[in-house]
Amino acid sequence: MALINKIRERSGVAVAVIAVALILFIVGGDLFSGGSGQGGLFGSNNNKVGEIAGTSIDYQAFQAKLDVARTNYEQQAGRALQDQEVQQLRSQVWEQMIFDITYKEEFEKLGLKVTPDELREMVQGTKNLSPLIKQQFTDPQTGQYDRNRHIEFINAAASNQLPAPQKAAWDQIKEQAIQQRLLEKYNALLTASTFVTNAEAKREYEAQATKADTRYLYVPYTSIIDTTIKVTDGQLSDYLSKHKEEYKGYDSRSFDYVVYQVMPTKEDSAALYEDIKSFAKGLAAAPDAKAYAALNSDSRIPYERSAGEITGTLKDALASAIQGSVIGPFKDGNAYSIHKFEGITTDSLYTVRTSHILIRADKAAPDSVKAAARAKAQGILAQLQQGADFATLARANSQDGSAQQGGDLGYFKNNGAMVKPFESAVFAFGGTGLMPNVVETDFGYHIIKVTEPKSNTKYKIATISRELQASEGTRNAIYQKAETLRATVDSKEEFEAAVKKDGKLVILKADKIFPEAATFNTIQNAREVVLWAFNDDTKKDAVSNRVFEIGDSFIVAAITAKTEKDSPKADDFKDVLTTKVRNDVKSEQILKKLSGVSGPLEQIAQKYGAGALVETATGINLAAGMLTSPGVDPAAIGKIFSLQPGKRSKPFVGENGVFIVETTSIVKAPEIADYTQYKAQITQRSGGYGASYMANQAIRDNANIKDNRAKFF
Repeated sequence: MALINKIRERSGVAVAVIAVALILFIVGGDLFSGGSGQGGLFGSNNNKVGEIAGTSIDYQAFQAKLDVARTNYEQQAGRALQDQEVQQLRSQVWEQMIFDITYKEEFEKLGLKVTPDELREMVQGTKNLSPLIKQQFTDPQTGQYDRNRHIEFINAAASNQLPAPQKAAWDQIKEQAIQQRLLEKYNALLTASTFVTNAEAKREYEAQATKADTRYLYVPYTSIIDTTIKVTDGQLSDYLSKHKEEYKGYDSRSFDYVVYQVMPTKEDSAALYEDIKSFAKGLAAAPDAKAYAALNSDSRIPYERSAGEITGTLKDALASAIQGSVIGPFKDGNAYSIHKFEGITTDSLYTVRTSHILIRADKAAPDSVKAAARAKAQGILAQLQQGADFATLARANSQDGSAQQGGDLGYFKNNGAMVKPFESAVFAFGGTGLMPNVVETDFGYHIIKVTEPKSNTKYKIATISRELQASEGTRNAIYQKAETLRATVDSKEEFEAAVKKDGKLVILKADKIFPEAATFNTIQNAREVVLWAFNDDTKKDAVSNRVFEIGDSFIVAAITAKTEKDSPKADDFKDVLTTKVRNDVKSEQILKKLSGVSGPLEQIAQKYGAGALVETATGINLAAGMLTSPGVDPAAIGKIFSLQPGKRSKPFVGENGVFIVETTSIVKAPEIADYTQYKAQITQRSGGYGASYMANQAIRDNANIKDNRAKFF
């Protein structure tokens, strides 16, 4: 049964591993792309979570599958899922539904299947054991697969000795292994169907090996000041309509928001101080101070602590404390603490605090390097012995991360925390101060200063630590301020005006937040705000219908913009389109100014005026050509290779500006007999799985997947 319990512990993890493997086989990075869909749980009669290949997925059906998966996971893991794990499980269930609806049909058409003999070998064989199955019997610490445990488990499963939840999880693992094997066959079939021809390889070779020299006139778009070109909304819309295939719609929301931070008041601080004094009396009188402290402290603090485990303030107080006395209260950050000193005890280990200066010389370094490093270390030691400041020399010379702290390494014990030569030297040293000799380790040479002597004393201290937090009254008062703002405005404009009048509030902006987002800007765990923003009833310019409480913050928001996947608008791509339209206008102006000009390029540039450049490029190729100022400009490179040597082009529009190019020479690639390496380059460039990826993507595209989960969860 020990093995069965072990499998039970790990089978929850298996679900996640299997799902990730399946997802990577299918779509790579396309998992989390959201869809628009219509409808939602809030304010709509449409209860569709999504649609896959014409199959509508309603909320109840999706939730039922999710509930089953969650129950299995929690039974196997022996604990409730955290929010992030639930979100991951939703994605796994969604991907499983995509697989069931779309991929199985493709596999059936192709006659792909896993035979009983093949499944047996996948589950318990040795030659073709499924990686997902093997992982279940691999020790995560050693990475070693245990065949004996595997067989023992298979026998237990065959004789129906597994508990029902564990058997369900095992069946799920086997099903996922089958699906992965089918995907492997499908992808292998597609990959094997692709072939790079000699003609393709030759074209690749010639694009790399053919060289050209050129001279060109280049007028960059940046030579015309942007503010001189006025771009209208109509121009943006016209450009989008002509290039709509280049700009795919997406779902997003933008909103302004204000944050009311819940902070403790002076009254809260005073109340906590009174409470801590009350606890001090109780701690002093408690017959079992350790138990009393554990019962009343906000955080568990060890009863026995070494010098390195207590604050400097407490350490100073202990120096004159009487056993049985209560010390404090002390304020440390946002907490108050009191301590009852109950004596000392002896630790089996010693604790020490040191600083060091490291001059690096790895153990594999040449002797000359080591000698130079040692000499430098000896020189620094000599300066310190003459009275130089250790921290100053550490910051200037030490070659590790402690240099910024003046060489301070803090406290450590003689338990192997430091490399052996360093540890041995430090703990052999008595007292404090600069050690007389340089210490050599595998890292180099250390100059060491013991700042607190070694000690095996441990203090027995019962500590009560209480965090300063806002009281319920404080929270309510801050909430009421947020609610007053929310209730007195009805639109984005009114919201902005009210915030401006307040003077203490600042409007923050969350731009283009996507449906699956759980955070925006620095606000974490903000799913509730995102759900509101994507609610079908939430219109543009609307103010949030409630105050959102997120941790120690209250948030009021107002929608400023919406984009919809199924109805993209020019405003969704305003910045990009503005640049495109502006450059089109600039190109027309530049072409007009260059029209009809003749003569040498330098003369044309002079006639054009400021902004025109004449440059030379030599030895460029078609595959990866780069010009001097324009950089990579495919239009210009293509034009250079399309001209006969000695010919000049007319002015034309490139990616980054307007060009006139002259091809001065072209050296064609010499003939070769073997294009194998160029075939390999083409294959490698496509990742080796080009056809497989495109086919998988085509399946998903043809399924016309509409993912509305973000409106429900």
